[in-house]
Amino acid sequence: MKKNISGTTDDQASKLDRKTVERNRRIHMKGLCFKLASLIPAHHFKPSRETVTQLDQLDYAASYITQLRGKIEKLKRMKEQRAAASSSLGSNSMSTNMIDHNMMIGTRQLPIVDLRDLGPCIEVILVSGLQKNFMLYEVISILQEEGADVVSASFYTAGDKVFHTIHAQVKISRVGVETSRVRQRLQELIY
Repeated sequence: MKKNISGTTDDQASKLDRKTVERNRRIHMKGLCFKLASLIPAHHFKPSRETVTQLDQLDYAASYITQLRGKIEKLKRMKEQRAAASSSLGSNSMSTNMIDHNMMIGTRQLPIVDLRDLGPCIEVILVSGLQKNFMLYEVISILQEEGADVVSASFYTAGDKVFHTIHAQVKISRVGVETSRVRQRLQELIY
């Protein structure tokens, strides 16, 4: 049996390495499960979110994903039906584009601020046009000033629209975040 300089054997060192790797893997998986659970709307959980086990959270996430896939398929069928109906009526492509545009953002005018309170988490969805520019760090600083830590932030551009999605976690769960004030400040920033 070989001893290292530190006095441990190679076998003991490899056991420690495996334990460290496994602990890091478990911490990483726990973080991923938390992030997944934060993406599920609170109304989708049958009991309260705090009393649900991690396995139940995964089950709820799987059923929520299945539900969303069903909605996507339904919307695709509606889109195909409307496209077929508009082409059979001899409509030009402009009316088809208007149908797609209305399905994507509804009848609301840009910019759009949508704030969802998910218990200990907040989801902010901002939709703006390319001509209306604001800095993402300004939105993040508003959330931080109101008592939330940003967990993830992403954006993508589709056509002439920019979609921002921000997930934040409440710093102090007992105090929470006043979502109406956050919505008001975000609207002042964007409009």
